[in-house]
Amino acid sequence: MLLEGKVAIVSGIGPGMGRDVSLQLAQHGADIVLGARRTETSDEVAEEIRAMGARAEVVALDITDPAMCLAAVNTAVATFGGLDILVNNAFQDGNRRQFMDAPLEEWRLTMDVNFWGTLQMTRAAVPAMIERGGGRIVMVNSMSAHRIEARSGAYAASKGALETATKTLATELGVHGIRVNGIHPGYIWGDSVEWYFNYLGEKRGITGEEVYREVAEETSLKYLAHSREIAGSVVFFASDLSKPVTGQSLDVNCGHWMTP
Repeated sequence: MLLEGKVAIVSGIGPGMGRDVSLQLAQHGADIVLGARRTETSDEVAEEIRAMGARAEVVALDITDPAMCLAAVNTAVATFGGLDILVNNAFQDGNRRQFMDAPLEEWRLTMDVNFWGTLQMTRAAVPAMIERGGGRIVMVNSMSAHRIEARSGAYAASKGALETATKTLATELGVHGIRVNGIHPGYIWGDSVEWYFNYLGEKRGITGEEVYREVAEETSLKYLAHSREIAGSVVFFASDLSKPVTGQSLDVNCGHWMTP
């Protein structure tokens, strides 16, 4: 029980990373506040957590809304007694267009969620962590911050900015006992990526399984990690197993890209 007695907020609850991170934090003893703009999936995940004998609370959370960020923190404090862990998982995946083919407003929309929204959620959480004598903030970042591809500029720029902010926050918040780290997954195997590979395969006249094999062949481990596996790296950063670690960017991508 690496997280017994701890309270966590996880943003961006969905059927993939948000769900699996929340379940693994709960398995290790944490009470969870589940936040997302729409609460249907959060309600389902909360039932899974309660069936494990852990505690969960659902909140509507749009991280671009400062009042909703503060309300999520207040729920954690009022319901579970405080806040120890924040997992910034909510994201917007960008416009998937070449820079010269898209208005900059599309870049701003992505930045509003992935960068400004994440910082806004973090700012709301920090005072409650200080009251507890410390905390752990985990940014769910992306391989795209390091491995730049065409048509991913809005997303990559927002995640690159978040990586720099992660180091700044680690530097400034360490005095309060707050550690700030980021994980950088590559392709996260699950329903959405499977659909995307099938789409790419149809355009090329091959199967989605063939697209998977091509991409997996680029990795050192020759497969693509599921969100269940990637969630373990969040537990690591949230627990005392990583007590002396802060300001770090951990690649969790089966060796698809190794940051120097």
